[in-house]
Amino acid sequence: MGVVANVNDQFQACIDACTKCAQACYECFNACLNEPDLSARKNCVSILVECAMMCQMSVSMMSMNGQFSKDHCELCAKICEKCAEECAMFKDDHCQKCADICRMCAEECRKMASM
Repeated sequence: MGVVANVNDQFQACIDACTKCAQACYECFNACLNEPDLSARKNCVSILVECAMMCQMSVSMMSMNGQFSKDHCELCAKICEKCAEECAMFKDDHCQKCADICRMCAEECRKMASM
């Protein structure tokens, strides 16, 4: 179900998961900046940006059927898991939702990497 070609159809579920995860991480990052305990969220805020950027890069790699797509998605899964762990430590709704989305993305990335 590629946009202009069907070369990456096998990656579409992972592309969609990474796109959603990047958006969730940026939204959570923005929400965390407005939390009163921002200093306690230093690691979380940092990994949110790293996770979002990694997910965006994964989408790019898969979209062009890059030769290192699987390796990239394997690392993306690790970063998503770490981001989920950090977000899960905070009980607010945006962090809990982001943690869930990061876990789902990690699962899709692992599936893609094992194809």
